[in-house]
Amino acid sequence: MYQLTTLKNGLRVASEILPGVESVAVSVSVDVGARYESAAEGGISHLLEHMAFKGTPKRSALKIAEEFDNIGGQFNAYTSSEHTVYYAKVLKGELPLAVDILADILINSTFEPEELRKEQGVVLQEIAAHNDTPDDLVFDLFDDRAFPAQPLGRSILGAPEQVAAYVRDDLFAYMHTHYAPSRMVLSCAGNVSHAELVTLAEQHFTALIQHKAPKPEPGRYSGGETRVNRKLEQLNLLMGFPSVSVHDADYYATQLYSAILGGGMSSRLFQQIRERRGLAYHVSSMVSAYADCGTLVVYSATGMNESAELPLLIVDEMKRLTGDVSEAELQRAKNQQKAELLMSRESPGTVAGWMGKHLLMFGRYRELPEIVQRIDAISRADISRIAAHTLSGAPTCAALGPVKKLPAYEKVMARLRG
Repeated sequence: MYQLTTLKNGLRVASEILPGVESVAVSVSVDVGARYESAAEGGISHLLEHMAFKGTPKRSALKIAEEFDNIGGQFNAYTSSEHTVYYAKVLKGELPLAVDILADILINSTFEPEELRKEQGVVLQEIAAHNDTPDDLVFDLFDDRAFPAQPLGRSILGAPEQVAAYVRDDLFAYMHTHYAPSRMVLSCAGNVSHAELVTLAEQHFTALIQHKAPKPEPGRYSGGETRVNRKLEQLNLLMGFPSVSVHDADYYATQLYSAILGGGMSSRLFQQIRERRGLAYHVSSMVSAYADCGTLVVYSATGMNESAELPLLIVDEMKRLTGDVSEAELQRAKNQQKAELLMSRESPGTVAGWMGKHLLMFGRYRELPEIVQRIDAISRADISRIAAHTLSGAPTCAALGPVKKLPAYEKVMARLRG
C-alpha cells in the first residue's frame, strides 16, 4: 500500500493508502530545523515556517485561510531541531487544492514587510508565553547545559532580539540555502491515488531547483548543572544522560528502556515516586534522538521540601534497572510501544508525517512490520545493558523554581557512582 516516486529535480513523492477513510493528509517535510542555524540565525527556521502562510502573489494570508476553511480542511506547520513540516488534512476530493496551496506557499511566498512585522510580534508573544511556562522553559535550560554554545543547545524559538531584527531578505536567503528538492518529501496518506499525487507534484513542484545545502553542526554533549531560583509553587526538574541517535542499533531498545523506567503508570519511576512516596504528581522519562546523538531525560515537578529527595530517588531507580528486568516488565513495554504504533496508524496525518521523516532520516520508509520485528527481538539483557551504559555518561541536571533544598550536583554524582 506504500509507493514512492522521485521526480527529476530530486523531490520524493510518497503515499500510503489507509483503507476505510474518506480523508487525506498531505505534508511537505523539509530536512532543516533549528540545529541548521548559525549563531546569527537563531529562530529563523521557526519564523520562516510562520511566514509561509502569510501570502503569495496568488493568495493573501486571508485567502489561504479562507480556501482551507471553505473545504473544511485543516492546515498548519511546525519546526523541530532537525525538520520543518507543512501539512494539511482534507477530504479526498480536495487533495489537488491542498497540494496547490502547499506548493504555492513554499515556492512563491512574498514575505511582505508588513506581514513580517506582524508575525514577528506573534512569535515574540509565543516566546514570552514559553518563558512564562516553567515546564517548557526547563527543557531549554537543559538543552543549553547539555549542548552548550551550539545549535542543539539553543531554543527553537530563538532570542527575542534576533527574531525582531530579521528582514525579508534574511528569509529568502535561508530558504534558498536549505529548501532544496532533494531535502524535501511530499507525502500523503489516506484515501489517496499515488498516480494522482505524482501528477500533482509534477504540476506544482518542478519549479524547485536542486542545489547543495549545508550540513548541521555535529552535536557535542557536555553535561553539568543549571539551577534557576524562581518564586514558584513547584520545582521543575530535568535529569538526563547522553543517549543514542536515531540510526543507532539500540534505538528501539532505548525506547523500551525509557518506557520501563518512566513511560506509564506501571513504570518504575511512577510507582516509586508517585504511588509509594507521594513526592510528585508527574514523573516520566523520554528519549530525544537526533541524527548523530541523543539524550534520555527524566522530568518531574515537586515541592521545595520534596526536592531534597527526588533526584536521589530517580538515580536509585535508574541504578536498579541495570540489574534484572522482569519478563513481565519487558513484555508490557513492548505491548505499549506496539499499541501506540498501531493506534497512530489510524491517523492519516501521523502516517504522512512518518513517511516524510523516515525518508529524510533513513532514506527509506520503515514500515510497521519491520519496526514491530525489531521491538520483538529486544531481550531483557539488552535493557540491562542499555541501563548500565546510560548511567556511564555524565548527567545533565536542570532545575527551575525553589531550588533551596535541591541536592548539589556533586551529591547526585556521588549517589550515581556509589
